[in-house]
Amino acid sequence: MFATQRMARSSLKNTMSVFRYIYGPVSSWRLGSSLGIDLLSQSEKICSFDCVYCQVGKTDTCSCERKIFVPTADIINELKQIPEVKIDYYTFSGRGEPTLARNLKEVALWIKKEKKGRCALLTNSSTITDASVQQDIIAMDLISFKIDAATQKTFEKMNSPCCEIRFEKIIEALVDFRKIYRGIFTIQSMFVEENLKEAKDIARICRKLKPDIVYLNTPLRDSAVLPLSEESFSSVEKAFEDIPHLSVFRAQKKNVEPISISDTVKRRGKKL
Repeated sequence: MFATQRMARSSLKNTMSVFRYIYGPVSSWRLGSSLGIDLLSQSEKICSFDCVYCQVGKTDTCSCERKIFVPTADIINELKQIPEVKIDYYTFSGRGEPTLARNLKEVALWIKKEKKGRCALLTNSSTITDASVQQDIIAMDLISFKIDAATQKTFEKMNSPCCEIRFEKIIEALVDFRKIYRGIFTIQSMFVEENLKEAKDIARICRKLKPDIVYLNTPLRDSAVLPLSEESFSSVEKAFEDIPHLSVFRAQKKNVEPISISDTVKRRGKKL
């Protein structure tokens, strides 16, 4: 078994030059062995937010427009080159907001049919008010929605939305989507000094959404904003004590070797 795994890793390295939009697999404390799929760009960050803590840097192109950025055929061609290695989730993420890509559903359905794989989506929640987005993501096996605030003021400070996005409309849409979604519904919350005071109110919102689990995070990878200390973070964990949750300080990771370290860092940031 170990010889087979070594051969697979060697094959990954030998073929890594063909990958422009796929990165990892990475050891995700939320998803295990996660193969990232970036449907937006090889290098440019295209997003509907410009979060103060983003661990891959400033947003190059602020946009809320949905379109096809990378042809589906290009993504599928790369997916066909992946050797037989352990992948827990094929994860749509990368340098920007993946739901801006109109071919998200098409690629996910191909993975589920041809790779028999589970698909995860890491989204900033900005597009959930769009009915076409809800239709495109309904078949995902796991979705992680971002909630970093409890008020419009903190939402704008933390996430710097590029368009006229109302925080309360996002929450209303998430409440409705939760009623119809049958996959694993999770919430990811990034805490820094700016939103620490709203931890209890964010927890209250999460209770209303009834997530399967909430992932509590602070930027431990390279960021323009300092992470909370483990001592300060304990107040966040206390606010969520009656909600299923996992803290970044408590999580265990799998030992996973990426295809290309440089491409993975470009899309995930460096660990501090």
